[in-house]
Amino acid sequence: MKLRVIGAGFGRTGTLSLKHALERLLGGRCYHMKEVFGSRGHSEFWARRGRGEAVDYDTVLRDYTATVDWPTTRYYAELAELNPEAKVVLTVRDPGRWYESARETIYEISTGMRQVPLRWLAQCHPQMRPMHSMTHDVIWGKRGHFDGRFEDRAHAIAVYEAHNEEVQRTIPAERLLVYEVKQGWGPLCEFLGVPVPSEPMPHVNDRAEMMKRLRMMKGFAWLTAPLTYPLSRVLG
Repeated sequence: MKLRVIGAGFGRTGTLSLKHALERLLGGRCYHMKEVFGSRGHSEFWARRGRGEAVDYDTVLRDYTATVDWPTTRYYAELAELNPEAKVVLTVRDPGRWYESARETIYEISTGMRQVPLRWLAQCHPQMRPMHSMTHDVIWGKRGHFDGRFEDRAHAIAVYEAHNEEVQRTIPAERLLVYEVKQGWGPLCEFLGVPVPSEPMPHVNDRAEMMKRLRMMKGFAWLTAPLTYPLSRVLG
């Protein structure tokens, strides 16, 4: 594992846009929560780390040039120590807007896996069950970033702000970029010492897109549940 960039920002701070930007600038793969879902055994790996077990990060990150988003942002300091030449990008946004976006999208999806109809999808797709366990242990639950109190808006925002302050205390200034994705290519390219691309900065996975995806997941679950479960189980 030899990372060139480590993302330290929470999810819903433009991390997927940054993933695409870094892959364009660095010419390598960038690890994001999407990779966890699509890679066999990765959910279990991060769940073990979330429970405090010792892990070898090279097991899942050996083929990646950069990391962003959860679950890796939880362990940005360890990754920065293991990759002393890597630069760190802390994506930020207005705390209140960050909370509303996270609550309506990734938190709703994660917690919805325990409830009908998304619970049916989790039961149909084996990969979704360890994903739910992992996000609970690393992000939302008692062991996670938010101590099981994400629904307490003031607490969640305090955790968000404390994390951003911690990153800026932990990482030397010459190694750190505090960055809003809406700033575009300029600050990021200057920080990384690479040319500015001619195409626009990627802008993907906004709140409207995520909420549309959530509605589609729920609709799919309602449509397919009768094909998968006895009617009594669906209604119960």
